[in-house]
Amino acid sequence: MAKRIFLIILDSVGIGHAKDAQAFGDENTNTLGNISKKVGLHIPNLQKMGLGNIYPLATVEKTQNPTAYYTYMEPQSVGKDSVAGHWEFMGSILKEPFNNFTAAGFPDALLKEFSEKTGRKVLANKEANGLQVIAEYAEEQKKTGGLIVYTSVDSTFQIAAHEKWVGLEALYEACEIARKLTLENPDWLVARVIARPFIGDEGKYTRTGNRHDYALKPYDRIALEALKENGLDVIALGKINDLYSGVGITRAIPTADNADGIEKLIATAKTDFTGLAYLNLVEFDSLYGHPRNPEGYRDALEYFDEQLPKIIEQMLEDDILILTADHGNDPTYHGNDHTRENVPLIVYGKNFTATGEIPKRTGFADLGATITDIFDIQFETGKSFKKDLK
Repeated sequence: MAKRIFLIILDSVGIGHAKDAQAFGDENTNTLGNISKKVGLHIPNLQKMGLGNIYPLATVEKTQNPTAYYTYMEPQSVGKDSVAGHWEFMGSILKEPFNNFTAAGFPDALLKEFSEKTGRKVLANKEANGLQVIAEYAEEQKKTGGLIVYTSVDSTFQIAAHEKWVGLEALYEACEIARKLTLENPDWLVARVIARPFIGDEGKYTRTGNRHDYALKPYDRIALEALKENGLDVIALGKINDLYSGVGITRAIPTADNADGIEKLIATAKTDFTGLAYLNLVEFDSLYGHPRNPEGYRDALEYFDEQLPKIIEQMLEDDILILTADHGNDPTYHGNDHTRENVPLIVYGKNFTATGEIPKRTGFADLGATITDIFDIQFETGKSFKKDLK
């Protein structure tokens, strides 16, 4: 059916609260819906594909003749972060939540060992917004060389460090130490250790594209492994390789930001490969979702929409493009964390003889099942919707 599939994750671009959103405190959240309603949204290319048909969006009209297939997917995993979402895409469904340290920060015993092994003081140790905690503790880091350690509602051990005052090498080494320590004690286990480098001075700080995630390996066999085992390319762009700890990946391509990710996907499309090119565009989430910036989020979506034709232009006749999201992060909602939402699913192919709505997916794992099915590979988790693509 296809030689190549391009899978783009629009990180956090949810499309309405999930049926279990109340359990997460996320009732009435809708990332796309509330952006469209409150600040407007002009995305003509996504609109033509049928995005406005999935859920009523105030400024994205329905189309009578969509150029793609569309539906939405409901999450099954107990988590609402990138690890849970991406793992579920490929068939590893999280049944028990990861440890969470928002209430009192990380245990003293963990931080004592961490400080001893890194040779650096620990700053912050609390739940915080990344940009705010950097602004609060950067000057102290400059004076002491300490590491800014914080967490979020997600299961993360995040370390922020200035690229000049601490250095990337020292930051990455500290993250490797934290990852090792958190794996040694079940009570300390977190889904991800995240390096959060930044630059700037005198109260004006900016995070850089040198972020690195140290995730766990998926608990179950994933569709990426099935692809790799059958000799297909699995090209991971952006933080995809980190989210799966390299499992099932044949090539990893780092990206600096959304624009760079799109450029590198286009460059990949110009190469000869057979298999999956899998890109995560993180800035919707990191720069606009968590800081609760609906205008910035809108602008980022509109930028992606402008670039979409350039991606499609590089597609071969039998290539398939899939767009979806891993969770929500409604920038109009209170707090600064992810929101429990359904996610849009758009599937486009130049050779499709039909388009339109396909049945909703009751789990993200249907995505991995479909991708493997398209390549005529059997995979045990999820329900393929290949038969709906004509």
